[in-house]
Amino acid sequence: MKNRGIKRQLIGTVVSDKMDKTAVVQVERLVKHTLYKKYIRRRNNFAAHDKDNSCGIGDRVLITESKPISKRKRWRVSEIIEKAV
Repeated sequence: MKNRGIKRQLIGTVVSDKMDKTAVVQVERLVKHTLYKKYIRRRNNFAAHDKDNSCGIGDRVLITESKPISKRKRWRVSEIIEKAV
């Protein structure tokens, strides 16, 4: 049974804004290695819908899970937490 009504939210950094109304957001997380118990950085890139084209490279943004918008876009930019300098 899926969680209905609860949408995942992630914080990441914009790595590309070249597409129209789309930002590529890189989300970094720490994962503990099962054998060596050392923390490893894992990165994932998500294509997020940016309806106003307001994101720039280096911005910290909050993205929210949504219904599929296109072939690769399943996230929306909810808010810009911090603008890049």
